[in-house]
Amino acid sequence: MRLRHLPVLLTFSIASMALHAQDLATTCHATSSYDLTVAPDHLQFDRPQPLPRVVVLHDGSLRTDGSAVSLRPDDEDRLALFERELRALMPRVKAVAANGVDMLAAAMHDEGARLSLDASTRAELDRRVATRAAELKQRLAASNSTHDWQGNLADQYANQLASDLMPLLANDLGQQAMNAAMTGDLQAAANLRDTAADLTTQLRPRLEQRMQALSPQIQALCPSVQRLAELQQGIRGAGGQPLNLLEVGQ
Repeated sequence: MRLRHLPVLLTFSIASMALHAQDLATTCHATSSYDLTVAPDHLQFDRPQPLPRVVVLHDGSLRTDGSAVSLRPDDEDRLALFERELRALMPRVKAVAANGVDMLAAAMHDEGARLSLDASTRAELDRRVATRAAELKQRLAASNSTHDWQGNLADQYANQLASDLMPLLANDLGQQAMNAAMTGDLQAAANLRDTAADLTTQLRPRLEQRMQALSPQIQALCPSVQRLAELQQGIRGAGGQPLNLLEVGQ
């Protein structure tokens, strides 16, 4: 499981849209080899290998690869608490994700102002960003499984956003450059052309810097992530293998 791509399980990132490094895997050093599906009555962790491949938790009970696991009462209590705390963490993580999307939309609005875009271009920029942001927030809110985020879906959203916005920005800057040249301000025209040419390389670093403001919200989730890792520590599946549902490094 790629933790940076799932808001449901202890993770958040808008990937290459701005937050590639700002996720729980990086900030909280949390990793997992499983995908997770959060059903109303159970949690299911699955992975291609190694064993156990499928782990199902339900109110303190444990099944691995289809076999029920006999647990001590204290381990049952720990797993029941693990499930409750993970479910409680989900809305917090999704809220951070939604905040990140809103911050990105605000940053793009400010970029339009910084570039002195035409009013109609700024309005269209805001409309396109708002549309993409609403799509992503809707998907974040509805997602209950890491399987929803396979194939670098967040990167696909980023690419779609870039394909929507970059021509719009470049065309406006190009028109500004032409207008400057027609008035005889050749230096301004050259600067505007350079800005348009460098937009794809300069915009992302500025967005990444802006999104650093989200880091404290992500860091605030780390104690809960650490707590989950501790709760499942040492519990083994039917075949005797440790579950290792979530691992937190230093």
